[in-house]
Amino acid sequence: MGGPRLRAIGQPGDLGWVVERHGVVYAAEHGWDQSFEALVARIVADFSPAPREAGWIAEVDGRRAGCVLCTASPGRPDVGKLRALIVEPEARGHGVGRLLVERCIGFAREAGCARIELWTTANLEAAGRLYEMFGFEVVREVREEAFGTEVLSRHMELELH
Repeated sequence: MGGPRLRAIGQPGDLGWVVERHGVVYAAEHGWDQSFEALVARIVADFSPAPREAGWIAEVDGRRAGCVLCTASPGRPDVGKLRALIVEPEARGHGVGRLLVERCIGFAREAGCARIELWTTANLEAAGRLYEMFGFEVVREVREEAFGTEVLSRHMELELH
């Protein structure tokens, strides 16, 4: 397996791939129902690359291996949101997630954001460790029914001084 490389989202099929892979991978690994795929579809539908929004696809050996979006927080121009991070199971452990999160944080800084926030769940342990490695801190946790199961939602933030 070659090393990962990033490119901007923009090729035909990229956005559909983001939705499809979230639906398939999270159903297989966590038993989440189609309401999660629908959530990702709404995030992708609202995504609009612009001065304050961008997205990247990680490729390994010419194949999509992961993605992340950095979106604006409505009504809060100094806050960015890390969204839709996913790494294909066979690409995990090769730096793909680190590269994607690093690029998202860098873009938020370049866009003038003072803070970047994200939402995850406690059962996504590898993602949580990755976020903590970059300095994200849990600011709120909520136990709730979502995606056909009970989850512990985690809201995390990183100050970008």
